[in-house]
Amino acid sequence: MLVYDTAAERNPKVLKTCRKYLHWTQRSVFQGELSTAQYRALITALRATIDPDYDSIVTYTTRSPDLIDTTTLGVALGGPGDIL
Repeated sequence: MLVYDTAAERNPKVLKTCRKYLHWTQRSVFQGELSTAQYRALITALRATIDPDYDSIVTYTTRSPDLIDTTTLGVALGGPGDIL
C-alpha cells in the first residue's frame, strides 16, 4: 500500500508513476502486490519526482496478502482495475 501527499504541481507525475505499478484505491492511495524489483523501480522513480523537503510518500508492506483485512466506510473509490 502506498499513500502520498505532494505539492499540486507534482501530483500528476506521482499519480502516473504509481498507476504504472499499483491499483488506484482512493485519491492519493494505491495498493497491490509488487516484486522486490518492481518495488525498487517504483521507489527510484518516485525519488526522482518528489521534493523530499516538502512531499511525503509512505509505503506499507506485508509478508502475506492473506493477512490484510480491508473495510471501507462510505463511497468505495478506485478499485482493482487494470494497471496502466
